[in-house]
Parts: sequence; structure tokens; C-alpha cells
Amino acid sequence: MKFTAALLFLIACALLTAADAPVSFIGHDRVAEGLAKGGAMLTDSNLIVQGGHRDKAGQVEVHEKETDVIYVQDGEATFVTGGKMIGGKLTRPGQYLGTAIEGGEPHHLTKGDVIVVQAGTPHWFKEVPGTISYFVVKVLK
Repeated sequence: MKFTAALLFLIACALLTAADAPVSFIGHDRVAEGLAKGGAMLTDSNLIVQGGHRDKAGQVEVHEKETDVIYVQDGEATFVTGGKMIGGKLTRPGQYLGTAIEGGEPHHLTKGDVIVVQAGTPHWFKEVPGTISYFVVKVLK
């Protein structure tokens, strides 16, 4: 049986956690807005569903208690994971931002890809040649 990236994304989310409410619904208008502008679409005690949109590189991130399940909706980017964060600073409890990664693994993300970044792992949208839109489910420990 062949799984699509979207199906794998949904399976990963279901296996990692379940929301507090038995059903959570996010309408298509809010989803479109989240993908265009970024930001949280649903916040629960054990997960956050958010959209992301980038037209340039970001900062290196490390989340002590959040696993990121990322599904690329459109576009492409070079996404680096692992290694050692350079220039890292605590920006809020459990959240660090840095300037680069030393020794990480680059991934060329394109439409339909899913990548899961476990809590505590440095990650970075290093290069965005055009734009990239993506969903993130943050599974909270």
C-alpha cells in the first residue's frame, strides 16, 4: 500500500498525541490565512497546529518540549536538522534561537514532504529560494 505524505502526516499526528477535545475543526478560511501569514490555528494542552510561510531563511530553533511534525504544502527550502546550534540564546522558557548549525544534516524539502523534528533537536530553514508554505503540529511534552 502506498502512503501519500499527507496521510503519513496525519498518521504521525494521531500516533503522537490526541487533542483534549474529541473533535477540533479548523475551517478552510483560517487554514488559508495560516498558510499565507503563519501562526497558530489551534492551541490545546498537548498540541499546537499552526501554519507557516517563509520567503527567506529563518533562525535556528531548538524547542526543549515540542516535537515538530512539518508537512510542506507548497514551495521548497533547504532545512537543516541536528548538529550543534551556534549563537543560541534563550528567548522564552524552553525556546532557543541561534544563528547557524554546525554539523547538521541538510534536507531539500518540497511540496508533499513530511519531516518530524524531535524535541531538543536544532532545526533551521537555511535557504528558501522562493517561498514555502507548511503546516506544523507541535506535540507538547
